[in-house]
Amino acid sequence: MIFGQNYTKKPKKANFSQKNTNFAPKIFKNMDQKVFKAALFDLDGVVFDTEPQYTVFWGAICLQYHPEHPGLEHEIKGSTLTQIYDRWFDGPLKAERESITRRLDDYEQQMHYDFIAGFEALIADLHQHGVKTAVVTSSNIPKMESVYRYQPGFKQLFDAILTSEDFERSKPDPDCYLKAAQRLGVETSECIVFEDSFNGLRSGRSAEMAVVGVATTNKAQDIKDFSDIQILDYQNINYDSLEKLLN
Repeated sequence: MIFGQNYTKKPKKANFSQKNTNFAPKIFKNMDQKVFKAALFDLDGVVFDTEPQYTVFWGAICLQYHPEHPGLEHEIKGSTLTQIYDRWFDGPLKAERESITRRLDDYEQQMHYDFIAGFEALIADLHQHGVKTAVVTSSNIPKMESVYRYQPGFKQLFDAILTSEDFERSKPDPDCYLKAAQRLGVETSECIVFEDSFNGLRSGRSAEMAVVGVATTNKAQDIKDFSDIQILDYQNINYDSLEKLLN
């Protein structure tokens, strides 16, 4: 109906003191605001507090093969098995790789895979807000089978699990996190990476994603320049605090 000069009945004034959907002001969301759609987690030292166990294993291996280099087990943290072999078990020691791999496989079958404090609660909170979750790990499928035996409900916590078999290039290359975003159908700007090692933190940064540094393998101060925030565990973070990282 068009209101004009020949219309004798005066139109009623809108009463903004009452609910009136026709006159309610519309709130438009900032088009530049990023939406938090996916949380991407490394495994060891991020989901599970397994680094102390690996320190024991590699401490024995390094003492046996590199007694001239004390503390090597700490230097190789965050490296893939291939990276460790290429750097420290080449040349005359190349023949020992097969034996070390067998020992590592046997060791991982006996390991404890206990969640870092608050992790399961965070996952539940993220899912309630529609955030997808994925594990992005350099671990291989045989290692993951040990994880599934120890934590039967592990697969149900995630929308995707990516292992070393899914990547062409290892961390610090961003390949693994870019593939994870693609698998989940999200943009890199909508993802938050959780990492503990320097290689992993660099990988998340190179993928142009927000990065949470988990200070289990390295001190919070040491990873500060490679992450947006640093945490010791997941007890004091939730969806709301993480979303702020993107904006």
